[in-house]
Amino acid sequence: MNIFEYLQHNSYPGRGIIAGLHDDEPVIAYFIMGRSANSRNRIFSEKDGILSTEPFDVSKVADPSLIIYNAVREYNAEIIVTNGNQTDTIYQYLSRGKSFREALDTREYEPDRPNYTPRISALVNATELQMSVLKKQNEECLRLYYCYPQKNSIAYFISTYDHDGNPLPSFSSDPLKFEINEDIETFTQKLWNSLDPENKISLYVRYGSNKIICNKNKEK
Repeated sequence: MNIFEYLQHNSYPGRGIIAGLHDDEPVIAYFIMGRSANSRNRIFSEKDGILSTEPFDVSKVADPSLIIYNAVREYNAEIIVTNGNQTDTIYQYLSRGKSFREALDTREYEPDRPNYTPRISALVNATELQMSVLKKQNEECLRLYYCYPQKNSIAYFISTYDHDGNPLPSFSSDPLKFEINEDIETFTQKLWNSLDPENKISLYVRYGSNKIICNKNKEK
């Protein structure tokens, strides 16, 4: 799959996670999109090694409950990336000697009726990556877990939605596999440019210890 073409033809995948390996270093990318004024009023900010979503204009925040959270943080040599406050749940469980799956077994999809947005998560190191999608199905929480050995130039993608709609349709496939051959600057630029210009909000890309943040609001 060509991730850039996939995103160019998808106006609203919602929030998306990429995880893989490039030159023996773990790679992650996380982007957020938004349709409402409340969702669009955000930026990414990193402090003390934790990437968080923050309001761009505090005076315009309507409901922070599902849009403000820690998105990326580290535990030892592992990188946690999620689309919600389950980032902190995973961190807490790992710090107690528990697993990625044990942490997410305590969580479920978001309560944002009628979309019931899936919770998507990944745990990444240099040798292995784990992914999870927790989504609503038949009035229950369907818990999907994936584990892949890291291979150079290979990455996987999951998102909250398949495409735009009302209600928004939950991501319905297994993680999408693609090749990642670009350096961090090229990959970031191509990924940012592939996201719908009206709906994209922020993008975070990390190759090893190298990090790039793109915030649409700061471009204004």
